[in-house]
Amino acid sequence: MNHPQDDHSHLRETAVSRTELLRGNFLHVVRDHVRMPDGGAATREFVLHPGAVMVVGLLDDGRVVLERQYRYPMQTVMVEFPAGKLDAGEGSLACAQRELLEETGYSAREWAFAGRLAPTIAYSDEVIDIWFARGLTLGERRLDDGEFLDVFTATPAELHAWCFSGEVIDSKTLVGSMWLQNVQRGEWSLTWNAAPPVADAGESAP
Repeated sequence: MNHPQDDHSHLRETAVSRTELLRGNFLHVVRDHVRMPDGGAATREFVLHPGAVMVVGLLDDGRVVLERQYRYPMQTVMVEFPAGKLDAGEGSLACAQRELLEETGYSAREWAFAGRLAPTIAYSDEVIDIWFARGLTLGERRLDDGEFLDVFTATPAELHAWCFSGEVIDSKTLVGSMWLQNVQRGEWSLTWNAAPPVADAGESAP
């Protein structure tokens, strides 16, 4: 198998022009006209996204912090790790700290960057940074207006079982569960750093 960094120029598509299809309160959708590797033409419609974070919060007793939130497109309540999108000019760690505090009330003593995932590569450029947090202290939540979610805790074994049974189908949470399992097994390592001061929480999009 070739290494991911090997030359794949024979597969690349080149943007020729762009048309804006929608700029809503949350979604920004465009249509690009592209030149195919063989010189042919095609269109690509996709969502532009500023990026997001997900937080795997580890309590001292080994449990993890999770949320239940109604996701309208799915028409059901989903079990998820805390997550949210980057505000304009916001750094990844600052966003992770803000989202964890706003949604769950927890602040963390230490943070470790784990990796990144691209949840919807066929129709969005969204990339989610995966953060682990430990040394959690519970305070007051700061939910946005119109944001409704329940916070609960579970053992990693319970979470893994829900992923296996299909109760958890959210892609970022499935990846977070896999990452957690590999960290617990000692197969993947994390580098922990003391948390910087948390910036004042501002408005954040859903």
